[in-house]
Amino acid sequence: MTSLPIIDFSGVRAGDPAALARAAQEVHAACTGPGFFYLTGHGVPEAVIARAVAATRDFHRLPLETKREVASDANHRGFHALGGALMYGAKEPDYKEYFSLGLELPADHATVRAGEKLRGPNNWPAFMPELRPALYGFYEAVGACGEQLLRVVEASLGLDAGFFAKRYGTRLQRTQTIYYPPLPPSDPDRFGVAPHTDFGCITLLWQDATGGLEVRERATRSWIPAPPLDGTLVINVGDLLARWTNDRFASTPHRVVNRSGGERFSIATFYDPDFSALVDPRELGTPEAECGYAPITAGQHILNRFDESFGYRKKLKAEA
Repeated sequence: MTSLPIIDFSGVRAGDPAALARAAQEVHAACTGPGFFYLTGHGVPEAVIARAVAATRDFHRLPLETKREVASDANHRGFHALGGALMYGAKEPDYKEYFSLGLELPADHATVRAGEKLRGPNNWPAFMPELRPALYGFYEAVGACGEQLLRVVEASLGLDAGFFAKRYGTRLQRTQTIYYPPLPPSDPDRFGVAPHTDFGCITLLWQDATGGLEVRERATRSWIPAPPLDGTLVINVGDLLARWTNDRFASTPHRVVNRSGGERFSIATFYDPDFSALVDPRELGTPEAECGYAPITAGQHILNRFDESFGYRKKLKAEA
């Protein structure tokens, strides 16, 4: 059981205007309330999920030295080993490893030729050719769900249809396959992921049956579980969307605590706008006198958060 909202998108996907209006109200209540909800009827095929999950498990069970052959590059693509991420305020690095991918762009794409950060091809492993179709198929299917979800967010905020689509022409969507080993029982200050808020606009999460995701309830500031529910994705607001709405939408702290004694796997997708998309609360009707944030591009905001959190980014900056 969960106390977080469960929202059905089946009618939205069927093109029912009444279902869209109802979902917009529910999404608005969830995003101004807990900042988290479960999505059913999301449209990501079960076969696509199953293929991605199987490939995720196979990849992360490979020897560490093999996975290091595709260690993360400057575009944040590839394998990130255990201990590479330290959330702000945390005492210990996150007890997880992950593989990160983004929008596949050729060397002659305009954004790559212009030198835009975080752009280019993915860092696929030659030693596991089946990983690419499995994960990129999932990436595209979840991206389609994210596009539809933001259409509902538009309606929930009273924005013109297409507001977000105009800012997602070459999206900065990132997907991560994440492996959490069982946490050492002797280390109570260690987390799979320490308490944090997500960097980007909106997150779509598939999680396995292990459990361990916890959300900080806004009213009581206590930690509540967000257990796995069959057939759902977990959705949460990230810092960019909170900023865009001048904090009307809540970017809620959450964490992962894997005390199950076994492995935990998840696949997180951060559905973010173009690098150059301007995030300005004034565009969403916030009066100048009430605006709590200066305009910033989505890409610069995400880069700033990467530089704060990831060891390889700090090394790159030191060597620059």
